[in-house]
Amino acid sequence: MRKTMILALLLTSCYMWAQQALFDVNNLTSPEMNADGTVTFRLYAPKAVTVEVEGDFQSEPAAMKEGEGGIWTYTTAVLQPEMYSYKFKVDGLDKLDPSNVYRCRDIASFTNIFIVTKEKGDKGDLYSVNKVPHGNVSKVWYPSPTLKTERRMTVYTPAGYDKGGRYPVLYLLHGAGGDEEAWTTLGRAAQIMDNLIATGKAVPMIVVMPNGNANCDAAPGEWDRGMYKPTFMGHMDSTPVASTEESFKDIVSYVDKHFRTLANKRNRAICGLSMGGGHSYGISKLYPDMFDYVGLFSAAVSLNARGFNGLNDADQGPAPEVEKQLATMFAKKPALYWIAIGKTDFLYQNNKVYRDYLDQKKYPYTYVETEDGHIWRNWRIYLTMFAPQLFRH
Repeated sequence: MRKTMILALLLTSCYMWAQQALFDVNNLTSPEMNADGTVTFRLYAPKAVTVEVEGDFQSEPAAMKEGEGGIWTYTTAVLQPEMYSYKFKVDGLDKLDPSNVYRCRDIASFTNIFIVTKEKGDKGDLYSVNKVPHGNVSKVWYPSPTLKTERRMTVYTPAGYDKGGRYPVLYLLHGAGGDEEAWTTLGRAAQIMDNLIATGKAVPMIVVMPNGNANCDAAPGEWDRGMYKPTFMGHMDSTPVASTEESFKDIVSYVDKHFRTLANKRNRAICGLSMGGGHSYGISKLYPDMFDYVGLFSAAVSLNARGFNGLNDADQGPAPEVEKQLATMFAKKPALYWIAIGKTDFLYQNNKVYRDYLDQKKYPYTYVETEDGHIWRNWRIYLTMFAPQLFRH
């Protein structure tokens, strides 16, 4: 009887603690969007010696100031419309903002996020959930005979898809360290597509976001390798039986069979960032009859026969087999070959070498150069620029 009472008391105390945790809500507002366009951060840390906030809205961590009651604050300069990420450093240790439930995972780390928007149609507005018709986002498992496994991808279907009809398809690829969740979290792809389609700036389309790591079936914790720590190159102990480029036809085949697609070249597009840009480059030249629109965002491109092999690729001449593939692809006259990169991107020189080659061969392409470097801020912008140009035939 005594043991039963003790157990009951323990269960009651656990329940009460859970209920207290549920209602013990942090009442600080952080971040707070101020009327003058600045943003204020707040953190309750009464025992801290130093507190900083670091984020992609400034070049260096900023010292926060301790005020009454152990609340530390910092107010930014005026910020332009954009989605920003940040975290705190408390006595040198990383800490998420407990007052902000909005956060994203990038490889193996989390940051808080917030969106600044000032007027309809600005970048922050495009990245926000607005009162427009919404598409659906689903996680889809598909067989990959080439990789000899079942894999997962994210698929966006536009508003109205359930009413019938067939749609063109954009294949949207992530970078190294990412997975099939990257473009919907860090990239805000669903919100961007909803807003572009609702305003008539993009035609309704299906967007397929596969996992580009051939050695992973899905995002970390979502497949049979369990809760391993994510790394820059996927699951380090897994060796694929084929490359992402070689296996990509499995994805296209599944999508055309299970979704109402317009299953032809003129209604398919492929684009990607960094590693995904390299995959888009490789896939489009490997399958020249598959995609009429190709977008390379800060792409890991190479004229080397083995594919991208680091920054020294910029000094190597084109391999004959690569030249042949590119000649075949451009002879089929893609509707749009689109290259974009930031001025300070570490892959800038590789892209310049590639563009010089395209110029030498007189292969047509569209080039966009922006500020900043190898960051999500650029890649979101590139999607908002690329998507409206698709399927306008």
